[in-house]
Amino acid sequence: MEVEELEKRKSRKITSSSPSSALINNLDDGCLMHIFSFLSPIPDRYNTALVCHRWCYLACHPRLWLRVDRSVQDFSEPGVFPNIEEAVSAARYIKLLLICGLGLYGILLRPYLQTLPFRPGDTILIAAGGSHLASNIQIKKPLCLIGGGELPDETTVICLRGSDSALEFLSTCKLTNLTVKAELGCCLLHRSGRLIIDECILQCESNPLDYLSCPIMSTAGSGVFPSNLKSDGDSISVSHTRIEGGAKAVLTSGDLALQQVRVIYARTSLYFWFDVGCR
Repeated sequence: MEVEELEKRKSRKITSSSPSSALINNLDDGCLMHIFSFLSPIPDRYNTALVCHRWCYLACHPRLWLRVDRSVQDFSEPGVFPNIEEAVSAARYIKLLLICGLGLYGILLRPYLQTLPFRPGDTILIAAGGSHLASNIQIKKPLCLIGGGELPDETTVICLRGSDSALEFLSTCKLTNLTVKAELGCCLLHRSGRLIIDECILQCESNPLDYLSCPIMSTAGSGVFPSNLKSDGDSISVSHTRIEGGAKAVLTSGDLALQQVRVIYARTSLYFWFDVGCR
């Protein structure tokens, strides 16, 4: 009798702990997806996709993030794009659809909706493997760009020769788990907004014109762009990032200056932590 009771207790524990019997699964897909939208893309939402088939479908839905994957043959699949530029354009379009879909309320809430940072559809996952070409891609709305590999060097964005930069930021943006390479010019060009760079690798190729290249360049507050594109929150925050090559790690020509620098030497690499803010 005691053995049977123990077996019954074990079976109850197993069934109660399984994802399929959890009370949260009584919610419909829309509610679950809304909950998942509040999770950070990496690692929380990524780990959520590993729970079960249903959660994987919802956590990877294009409403929550877009995907850049050149290996995909059929790009009719929603939320998948062959290059970064098309994904960035689609992210802008998603927010426009959200505003239009709300009708009159969307018009009234438009100033608020445009300021929402990293909402569903504003996260772009760039697939690991191979190189993704980028040339002066302007980011004009809040976005989060994430490398899909386990390490930053598994997802590489290459700035084409003759381009000023790979990515040009005119709005708040976060980069994480990415490698960005440039032969001439700069890897990242910061015009306005808050730029967050976390666990990335920025590389300027070694060449005789090395003094012309710079991993990060900021012109915020320099008067290059009209005042309506400027922001009081202009800043750059770099953490746990490898910076290689170039004349300087960061070059500023506006109102911002380098602050709170910390460098850690780890074997053959230098990891940087620093902020660029108002003088």
